[in-house]
Amino acid sequence: MSTLAIRHLGFLTPGNFPEDHPLAGLEDTLQLFALGERLGFDSAWVRQRHLERGVSSASVFLAAASQRTSRIELGSAVIQMGYENPFRLAEDLSTVDVLARGRLNIGISAGPPPYGALLGARFRDEGWEGADHSHERVARLAENLSGAYLGDADSTIVSAAGRQRPRLQPYAPGLRERLWYGGGSLRSAEWAGRNGFNLLVGNINSGEKTDDFFSAQLSHIETFRTNLRGPREPRIAVGRVIVPLDGADAQTRRRYLDYAAGRHERTLKPQGERRTLFAPDLVGTAEQILEKLALDPVLPHVQELRLELPYNFDRPDYEQILSDAIRLIAPELGHSRPSRSDAA
Repeated sequence: MSTLAIRHLGFLTPGNFPEDHPLAGLEDTLQLFALGERLGFDSAWVRQRHLERGVSSASVFLAAASQRTSRIELGSAVIQMGYENPFRLAEDLSTVDVLARGRLNIGISAGPPPYGALLGARFRDEGWEGADHSHERVARLAENLSGAYLGDADSTIVSAAGRQRPRLQPYAPGLRERLWYGGGSLRSAEWAGRNGFNLLVGNINSGEKTDDFFSAQLSHIETFRTNLRGPREPRIAVGRVIVPLDGADAQTRRRYLDYAAGRHERTLKPQGERRTLFAPDLVGTAEQILEKLALDPVLPHVQELRLELPYNFDRPDYEQILSDAIRLIAPELGHSRPSRSDAA
């Protein structure tokens, strides 16, 4: 029996779709969000991906998801700010949060856009290479979401709607406190703590002072907590690839195990110049997965766990994984399903 105390259980899905029928894949992902709510998950997250067969606009997708669900928190992990305008993105996110009645959670990361050179003038007219892609770009998004009025006390704008003091519209109270930073390094963890963000850590880390994934992740969480500023207690969520076999047929089990075997070598040592560390995938029966989770040295330090669903699986696979996880794994981690009143 595990002694963990996971109070919040979420899942992250890649939102894949076929090249010739994107609607089918996007609809599958929307229905997966609705299923997650019915099963009793606390949050459902989607990856934002560019130039891939996946969700390229998290805000648009989550606006649709807000109309298919009523209780479950909705999130994106992560939006790369190098592709975004901090004011325009803030407008979109505020609109989604209002539609979702305050259920939006947004993961953010800094850095240059990975495909900026390929996109060229399709992306920005000139000089995107010299743009500010630092943490300051993320801070500008957070400031826009704070609801502060623009200009001085006498500043107004006039439109067909009349005269009013200018600020981002619609204003979504509390959304600033539901911003998350994807912290895979000591520097990002420190910045997130000092600037009042929640912290997302997953199955990938930078191995800055160690070759051990779990030691590196523990140091990131410790650095985050050491640098906390502000009056509120931020949230920390840990992501793990978890694939239970219990409800799968024999052929699907074999496919799951082959998937994990093909990714195992990358977990044995740091990868590349950035010394990227990968956590092992947890593929097995619920009992085997619980044994591994009980040995995870990071989980006793958090109360939020997010299942990171593998890429390129089909909707029935995801449904089976989520159903097995909530039925067989979640109760042993200390997680309780939302009550009827919470759901209402």
